[in-house]
Amino acid sequence: MADLIIKGGTLLTMSGKIPEKCDVVVDNGLIKSIQKDTHEEADKIIDAKGCLVMPGLVNAHTHLAMTLFRGYANDLPYGEWIKKIQNAEMKLTPADVRTGAYLGVLEMIKSGTTSFADMYIHMDEVACVVEKTGMRAALGYGMIEGLNEDAETKLKIREKFNRFWNGAANGRITTMYAPHSAASCSKGFLEKVRDLARKDGTRIHIHMLETEDELDFMKSHYNMCSVNLLDSINILGPDTLAAHCIWLSDDDLELLKNKNVNVVHCPTSNIALGAGVARVPEMLDIGINVALGTDGAASGGSLDMWKEMRAAQMLHKPRNPRAMPASVTLGMATVNGARALGINAGMLKAGCFADIIIVDLKKPQFVSADLVTALVNGASGCDVRTTIVDGKVLMEDHEVVGLDEEKIIEDARRIVVD
Repeated sequence: MADLIIKGGTLLTMSGKIPEKCDVVVDNGLIKSIQKDTHEEADKIIDAKGCLVMPGLVNAHTHLAMTLFRGYANDLPYGEWIKKIQNAEMKLTPADVRTGAYLGVLEMIKSGTTSFADMYIHMDEVACVVEKTGMRAALGYGMIEGLNEDAETKLKIREKFNRFWNGAANGRITTMYAPHSAASCSKGFLEKVRDLARKDGTRIHIHMLETEDELDFMKSHYNMCSVNLLDSINILGPDTLAAHCIWLSDDDLELLKNKNVNVVHCPTSNIALGAGVARVPEMLDIGINVALGTDGAASGGSLDMWKEMRAAQMLHKPRNPRAMPASVTLGMATVNGARALGINAGMLKAGCFADIIIVDLKKPQFVSADLVTALVNGASGCDVRTTIVDGKVLMEDHEVVGLDEEKIIEDARRIVVD
């Protein structure tokens, strides 16, 4: 007997094959089979008639507890914004981060995100929230050299975090080393991070050329940009998650391609902070794996990946209407994101993690000649009816399971920064 069967829905598999209507059989956290009118029995049956069954969304770059800073530093250029945010972050307690993490996870469950990559502070609290809520996450304890602890202490704390939490929560938690950027960490510090990541067999999550100021700083201090510096110390590779990547040269693009680096595009945040526009269509054209992320809610405004897909698509069309077709954009939020995080998800396929969402198609915006286009152009988190992670139902018929939604929101209201 299987754990769960989702019956009667329209399937969007993201695996190249799109069956009209099939049943999805889930067992032991994995998709066991996809077949028409299965005769298998299960402990739980979900009727998905009139709905779309598809892979859960992957938010490949965020700072989860920054939900507490939503609206706090609006309408500021990046330099002023980051100073205001960092001053506020210095006052956050571990309990505050836990509260902000609960709020962020709640927002993601309700909007159909099943996996995310997080880089922040007090990350043991975030890991505990992920473990308790049933989400899947790749967690990195952020590092800015010279801030708070000395470098060696900082590295020891991160090493301990990585080794304790990697593979925890039945494998739903993986860890990454997370130096903030090449501009905020010295070359020697980054080399130590690289050595630890290789020793522990974990990935590296880093901001890369988010602003023109970073590019100017790197050229003045190292006579090279962040991409070249990181390449010179052998950090770049398929286990690197590089957020933003806006100020890239043609040579940088080729280098990222040749090193198989995973890039994360965060269009809403980049627009809000006036950081620039990443060359995403060109990256995709040459074969770079580009995922999608919301960044923190302090800059991106929300953790709704549907909003981020729409921004990604529209941002790049003014110069070329053929750029960023809906199928490609949706792939960035599913297949590409899973690849960037190194998880067996992003598709509905036998053997993949049962990270699945069910979208209510009985809405006017989904009456369309092309369903994928309708999703990317018109869907929002409110259209997600059910969210499943690791075969466990976290939200069913818009009701979040096992979490006190009202308490999470009220706890956050009491400490939100204004």
